[in-house]
Amino acid sequence: MKLHHVCMFVVAVLAFSQFDVLNARAADAAEARSLFNGKDLSGWHADVPALDDDPQGKSPFIVRDGLLVSLGTPGGHLITDDEFKNYRLEVQYRFVAKPGNCGVLVHSSKPRALYEMFPQSIEVQMHSGDAGDFWCIAEDIAVPDMEKRRGPKENWGTTGDKQRRILNLTDDSENPLGQWNTMIIECVDDEVKVWVNGELVNHGSKCTADHGQIAVQAEGTEVEFRRLELTPIEELSSDEG
Repeated sequence: MKLHHVCMFVVAVLAFSQFDVLNARAADAAEARSLFNGKDLSGWHADVPALDDDPQGKSPFIVRDGLLVSLGTPGGHLITDDEFKNYRLEVQYRFVAKPGNCGVLVHSSKPRALYEMFPQSIEVQMHSGDAGDFWCIAEDIAVPDMEKRRGPKENWGTTGDKQRRILNLTDDSENPLGQWNTMIIECVDDEVKVWVNGELVNHGSKCTADHGQIAVQAEGTEVEFRRLELTPIEELSSDEG
């Protein structure tokens, strides 16, 4: 009889533990935060050098039909007001009329650190055909097979005309022009992982920054964003990695 009671107690504990896990996961889902409200650019600010002398000029960042749109020109960046550390960022985007260039910058800090345009950061490339490349902008990151993917070591660098590009693992992950792509960027401590449409396309470590703002680019081509959703990585259950 006593054994029966012990067994019932264990079952009850396990049941409540499972209940707590389910509740925790529900709470985790509630922690997801949209960085774009679909109405305006609240929570963001633009840094567009061409507007320094013409503050009434046209901004390359607008909201249209509930989408955040980077018009491509004039060149610049739309930057979050807040800084973030240890998170998973989901970005859904598509090029509108033609393939081209854009990017998401993580661990962004000092503005105009490169070419009086690009903020200090690690850029996760969205350039058509190259989605998931890393570009080092006054910050650095390491990947396996560095010389194969970055070129001769003596040419590496993070400023000027140094070899700042680190190739991704595959160029076959993007959807055709006009279709939506989903890019996941996971930043944990000194590591950055990138998935494009469910495929792991890059994984770097030993990053020289582990927190900062997030930015999207205006870099020559019109791009639409329909989701920019951030979830703190501490809130993710271990089986979601």
